[in-house]
Amino acid sequence: MKIKSAILITYDIEDVFSEAAALCDSAGYAVCHTVRHRFLKRPKYGVSEEIVRRLEEVVNSMQPDVVVFDEILKPSQNYNLASKLHITVLDREALILEIFESRASSTESRLQVKMAQLRYEMSRAREKVRLARMGEQPGFMGIGKFEVDTYYNDIKHRMHRVKSKLLKAGRQRELHRRSRQRAGFQTSSLAGYTSAGKTKLFNRLTGEQQEQNKSLFTTLSTTTRRVPVGDWVFLISDTVGFISKLPAYMIDAFKSTLEELLHTDAVIVVVDISDQAADLRKKFRSCMKTLWEIGVEQDRVLYVLNKSDLVDAPEIRLKARLLGLEDGRKWIAVSAKTGSNIAQLKLLIRKVSDRTGQPAEDYGVMASGN
Repeated sequence: MKIKSAILITYDIEDVFSEAAALCDSAGYAVCHTVRHRFLKRPKYGVSEEIVRRLEEVVNSMQPDVVVFDEILKPSQNYNLASKLHITVLDREALILEIFESRASSTESRLQVKMAQLRYEMSRAREKVRLARMGEQPGFMGIGKFEVDTYYNDIKHRMHRVKSKLLKAGRQRELHRRSRQRAGFQTSSLAGYTSAGKTKLFNRLTGEQQEQNKSLFTTLSTTTRRVPVGDWVFLISDTVGFISKLPAYMIDAFKSTLEELLHTDAVIVVVDISDQAADLRKKFRSCMKTLWEIGVEQDRVLYVLNKSDLVDAPEIRLKARLLGLEDGRKWIAVSAKTGSNIAQLKLLIRKVSDRTGQPAEDYGVMASGN
């Protein structure tokens, strides 16, 4: 991926800045200058006119490829800012969509990304048309050669075509699901915040070598493999990671992937236990909110506190209490890197999948050696 440069406008909060910088990196942008501010929702530009004036000077001197605005911008704000700075402005959603597009490898994931892009465009279509009718030329926002009168309908028609293909892919996925059920396989799915180590854990459990790195959203396509546990075999799937402020339409676009979580015997929520407490709670709440929104049942959830090799035992216990995991919830601390407690995790997955009725409080297991 070619590295391009970006000016990043984000909140003056360390973990928010870190995530925004990671998003830029994942999209292939090297941040050459950062503006950190406590408020990014001013009506005209998102930021104050004083900041915009300073940004004009920075843009002229550094000549970046884009300005990344770590918030959701209205079309009028995007147009105002881009017109003032004479540069493409990507808001948070547009940046995530760029990452999705670069990560999509399967036919279905590419369709899901296209649907999300069209939903993003649809939500801004009316405002773009209004700007165009006022004599503005917001070509950077995608109207291009389309007549404004047909622009909205064109998006609707394209969405309909993509939706039809996704429904066909969903029916195929349903056939695979029924085939696994007839064969008697029990299934589990990995879920969690992006970069929690889901893919590394998947590789450790299955012996696979799926792509893994520190970039966000490495996994967009669901991958399913067999895992033997003694004389028992279960199937495990790796799914797309969650992130804070992920809008409903993006979750909906990936519904056919995320619906695997509804039809699986065990949902394994992977948590990066090495995160700082505030960051850990924010990410955990974001994950649980998404799982609740798509309808995942609590009794099928097993919490895996990954990266336990980076944290000592007392801190793991403290953070587990912080997340409410010692209140009758099933959890285990593991290290996908070292393999610590992986054998015990497989046994717990079997128990949750079987729903054998072992008391929930018996599931809290520390990583060996801590």
